[in-house]
Amino acid sequence: MDPGSNPGGAIYKKMIRLFKIRYPKITLLIICIILAYFIFSLQSVQQLFRNFGTTSYLGVFFAGFLFSFGFTTPFAIGAFLIMNPASILLAAIVGGIGAMLADLTIFGIIKISFMDEFRMMAKKKTFKKIHLIPLNKKIKHYLIYAFAGIVIASPLPDELGISMLAGLGHVKVFPIALISFIFNTLGILIFLLI
Repeated sequence: MDPGSNPGGAIYKKMIRLFKIRYPKITLLIICIILAYFIFSLQSVQQLFRNFGTTSYLGVFFAGFLFSFGFTTPFAIGAFLIMNPASILLAAIVGGIGAMLADLTIFGIIKISFMDEFRMMAKKKTFKKIHLIPLNKKIKHYLIYAFAGIVIASPLPDELGISMLAGLGHVKVFPIALISFIFNTLGILIFLLI
């Protein structure tokens, strides 16, 4: 039966409109941040991660892996803020390795499934205008590498920075791994020092 054919159908349509979320991904990210805040505010969770952080770097590695994905970043940051590793520098390196492996996974997925869209975008007027900017091609690439590194080091989703690098088309895995490791390690080090 069609919901619009009876008086209850109008109410049904209003309810659907009321609960329709305009920005579902941003809403989910905000929910993840709030959820991570409440979870890591619990004394039992804090004690668990403090104990886990002093005895093993496996937790740091796992939190580093989570640091790369947009919706799990708040949980990784919560873990970093309450961990108490014996060596902060070693913990940042181990977390950076975990994040680098996650970024390489993201890079592989993007290279396989998004390259056709990158090629289509390159044909659009906006991207052609970017190519008209009077900068050397190498300088443009270095600027993209720098901006992508800043995004990777920040709590922003690494998917954005990795997508920028994958969009260059010719970039190899080693530079991605190096950029990911360095910038994720720096980002994690900052959270461990707080």
